[in-house]
Amino acid sequence: MSNADPPRWRSFDDLPFAHGGPVAVGRLRERPEDFRVDENLGFEPDGEGEHLLAQVRKTGVNTEWVARKLASHAGLPVSTVGYAGLKDRYAVATQWFSLHTGLDPDWSRLNTEEVQVLATGRHRRKLRRGALRGNRFRIRVSRLTGNRDALGERVAQIRRRGVPSYFGVQRFGNREGNLYAAHALFTGQAKRVRRHLKGLWLSAARSQLFNEVAALRVERGDWDRPIPGDRMQLSGSRASFLAEMIDETLIERCSAFDIHPTGPLWGAGEILASGEAGALEQQVAEGFPVWAAGLDAAGLRQERRSLRVQVDVIESHIGADVLELPAGAYATAVLRELVDWSRPWPID
Repeated sequence: MSNADPPRWRSFDDLPFAHGGPVAVGRLRERPEDFRVDENLGFEPDGEGEHLLAQVRKTGVNTEWVARKLASHAGLPVSTVGYAGLKDRYAVATQWFSLHTGLDPDWSRLNTEEVQVLATGRHRRKLRRGALRGNRFRIRVSRLTGNRDALGERVAQIRRRGVPSYFGVQRFGNREGNLYAAHALFTGQAKRVRRHLKGLWLSAARSQLFNEVAALRVERGDWDRPIPGDRMQLSGSRASFLAEMIDETLIERCSAFDIHPTGPLWGAGEILASGEAGALEQQVAEGFPVWAAGLDAAGLRQERRSLRVQVDVIESHIGADVLELPAGAYATAVLRELVDWSRPWPID
């Protein structure tokens, strides 16, 4: 295979399950209202400054479309609009945008079924990607069918161990188009790419490499426990340390969700893991040499992400057909361990 040919990667549907596969079936997103996302920035508008923060509720449209609408309404170039993260198109989502303007336009003239401005406030800084505490998801799985006891046992199992923190399908675009575009970028086939698209493609490739490492750890059965050379992340923090030797204390802290094994977010520099863990990550990188080199050349630095997400808030009621997921978790990464939404018939 030449470098011009994309490497073979695992699609999201092909990623291994940590808990043995779903125990119920149902339908997702029959209506946008079935998937609700509320963004939590973790801070309030400063009350002064050259930027205007606007909290928006969007329905059935994507974040970039809303940014263009806000910019047009305020008479601004879209480059002056900032946001902390992309929110799913097929959902009802609230999120914040920043606009570099001293004015506060009459937003009521913009409000439609698709977009409503809920609140505004002055702020000193433009919103940057990742500048948020997390997201709260509420997902309604309609026509949910399955064994009530089995579903309850699976929920308990997920509470005890969490789920792999796979990046979800939304990161990779329609039919994984962002990954194909990233490969074209790395091989010089994509010319004069707009900055925001380049960022999307780099993020997709980086996320896929993480998913490949996480999948390998799930197959090995050690995605939720430390192995020699793991870079361990402190819960609720980006701080991490190298675990060259594994002892009972480390295992107990990991079981208590005090620390978490991590996987790589690829970039320039040496792999931050070592030993057995580092060798596994290097093995994955060697299967994607063009991507690893491209992410290095793009100026991204080596970072880490927990291999699992703790899930301590799940409400599952077959009668009410509602699943409520915790802040910060990718919804599909949790749901896929519970529900098969790819087929409409019940599981015995």
